[in-house]
Amino acid sequence: MKFTATLIVFLALNFGALALGTLLMNNGPESLWYNSLNQAPWTPMGWVFGAVWTCVMVFFSVFMTFLVQHENLKKVVALYTIQFVLNVSWNYIFFNQHLIELGLINIILLTILTFYFLIDFKPSLNHNRFFVLPYCLWLLVATSLNTYIVLYN
Repeated sequence: MKFTATLIVFLALNFGALALGTLLMNNGPESLWYNSLNQAPWTPMGWVFGAVWTCVMVFFSVFMTFLVQHENLKKVVALYTIQFVLNVSWNYIFFNQHLIELGLINIILLTILTFYFLIDFKPSLNHNRFFVLPYCLWLLVATSLNTYIVLYN
């Protein structure tokens, strides 16, 4: 039961982060500003972002549930909080404020942190650490999209 309860908490937190990020976007992906940017040729269609983020947050919630059961809670909460802030704030920085360079720094830091989750917790999580891998891979794509926008706009 403890696993299930913890998983529900992380699902609520992670989907809450997605909802908060969406509110902070100020209709960003549909805005004239965003649509007038030179975007990477590999930019997915809009619906893909929602589908991928949904899957990523489900897997990340499972990862976090395993993590809190095997690691120092203070360290996990601190790292999770940093991840939460970076994830949510990117939407505001990039879409709302149009600070594409600062957005790139933000998403690079978030990507580094997710790979830290993958690498640092190998001893305690073993194969369960791979639940964070979809997040890592998606952030590599997202970082490449942000980088392209910085370079070509």
